[in-house]
Amino acid sequence: MTFTLSSSVLSSKLGILSKVINSKNSLSILDSFLFDIKNGTLTLTASDSTNMMKCFIPLTANEGEGAFCVPNRIILTAIKEVAEQPLTFEVNENDNSIRIIYQNGSYAILGQSAEEYPLMQPLQDGYTETNMSAATLATNIQRTLFATADDELRVVMNGIYFDQKEDSLNLVASDGHKMVRNMLFACKAEIPASFILPKKPASLLRSVLSTEDDEMVSIKFNANNAEISFKDGMLACRLIEGRYPNYASVIPSDNPNIVTIDRKALISALRRVMPFASESTQLIKLRLEMNNLELNSEDIDFATSAREDVACEYGGVPMCIGFKGSALTEILNNLSSDEVVIELADPSRAGVIRPAEQPENEDVLMLIMPMLLND
Repeated sequence: MTFTLSSSVLSSKLGILSKVINSKNSLSILDSFLFDIKNGTLTLTASDSTNMMKCFIPLTANEGEGAFCVPNRIILTAIKEVAEQPLTFEVNENDNSIRIIYQNGSYAILGQSAEEYPLMQPLQDGYTETNMSAATLATNIQRTLFATADDELRVVMNGIYFDQKEDSLNLVASDGHKMVRNMLFACKAEIPASFILPKKPASLLRSVLSTEDDEMVSIKFNANNAEISFKDGMLACRLIEGRYPNYASVIPSDNPNIVTIDRKALISALRRVMPFASESTQLIKLRLEMNNLELNSEDIDFATSAREDVACEYGGVPMCIGFKGSALTEILNNLSSDEVVIELADPSRAGVIRPAEQPENEDVLMLIMPMLLND
């Protein structure tokens, strides 16, 4: 069996799929990529037994069909060093020996039989399906993923919650200190359904999907598994089982004190005062007065402090509230609008942060819990 394809395309796809493979696998065959040639197309597969990703590459030429496995580290290193040019694979299916021919030389690799490679079963009848553009899914995963938790006790918090409602699809993530809720009004469903996508497959989707791609993505899921099909590939994964907390009950219904502020100016000010905050608490104190936000940080142990004023639009009551500086910075960095609106009630209640201009057909909300102030 022989086939020819572009070296740069192969290297790009292998780089994406390599993120699926664990450093240590229960099955040695999972250290390899699965190559499957059929109908003039190469299907590349990588798996860690819980997540499986496939990429499809049209072949320039091929003779014969078949499948074989190649150790991931060997072929990644080899192909990465080859400049853009056609690569020809010659595969001996009797002993799984592989010869890769390029312009000035060749590689010889010993592969493995594809029969040993475990494949995930496709979803049976009874699954739920939703569709959205690759750009929408990529943008919302990128906006949400940072808020997921790493909690061994509450495993359901370690992923992105897809909550399909009749009027919208809500993507939610929270670690108990901050929360993100994205409402996508273009994705509606007659029958409500939900699933929790683990952090690893969410990260894989973020790396493979483009925020400028209008191609549609199909998401099929049941109680245990999901299949996400996108342009030139698909991802199958096991879902997190359990009931996600009632996120809607955490969002304050009335925060009357409204601050409108330049997002980048606030990020810059936070970066300047953060080094002077206590390393253990990272407490940043926000003091609000008419059209002015004062940022304060202090580390009593090292006798350091910082203060900076940032202009804003504010007409509410004077207030002093504390937030964890790193959490507030993460939230602001994951918004894209020029200005943000911060809604506050009192120093003991959660603050709500929204973009001043919402994306089309979306409602983005981020929530941050306050920290106790001594004064």
